[in-house]
Amino acid sequence: MPVERTRDNYTEVITINRPEARNAIDGATSAALASAFEELEGDDGIRAVVLTGSGDKAFSAGMDLKAFAAGEMGDITQSPGGFAGFTRRAFPKPIIAAVNGAALAGGFEMVLACDLIVAADHAVFGIPEVKRGLVAGAGGLIRLQTRLPLSVALELALTGETIGAERALELGLVNRVVPADQLLPEALKLAATICSNAPVAVRTSKRVMREACARPESEGWELTDQAVREVFSTEDAMEGAIAFAEKRPPSWKGR
Repeated sequence: MPVERTRDNYTEVITINRPEARNAIDGATSAALASAFEELEGDDGIRAVVLTGSGDKAFSAGMDLKAFAAGEMGDITQSPGGFAGFTRRAFPKPIIAAVNGAALAGGFEMVLACDLIVAADHAVFGIPEVKRGLVAGAGGLIRLQTRLPLSVALELALTGETIGAERALELGLVNRVVPADQLLPEALKLAATICSNAPVAVRTSKRVMREACARPESEGWELTDQAVREVFSTEDAMEGAIAFAEKRPPSWKGR
């Protein structure tokens, strides 16, 4: 199976399972990822997703060039959700990348499509496409400059060089860096903290922040006002207030 899935309470763990190919994305893997995210979008039992790779060498090396040469380009890049099945998908729930090694080219673009990043201390990141006469076509040229200072993003895109996990942490690209054997537990811990909060409020907060970052502040206020109207009228909003007054953990309904 090119993709493995496990569940930890309210968190789904998706593992790209092609270690012999450095978890590169071929047509079957892209289709499996697209199917998983499609299913999880409507699954009320899942509140967050952790995406990682098998082994300790690579999160993903990006597109499988052997599959590309075999004519799988369309299957890899044009599946529902774009490259790897989700880089163009507006997925409403938080996605945490647990980066277990090198995240290069399309692999780094997959990481950039996630909301939060936990990295093993030996992880490296880069979009080296220019070294092969190509450009990063799965969102790297769009998203990298929103995660890093423009000068740093340009350096990575134009030189094709990589940065390590600690440097990525210093720059604010990565949320946490941990030893390799603590990677998945740390990502699951972060996911559990998110999942302990009201699902509608979490999804709405993600949507507003994602949409507002590319808009004028005035439009950001419009998005915020709409979010307030939507969320403050939910059952969970009332439950949160009552639980606080009664000094007990809230019991979220997701509505």
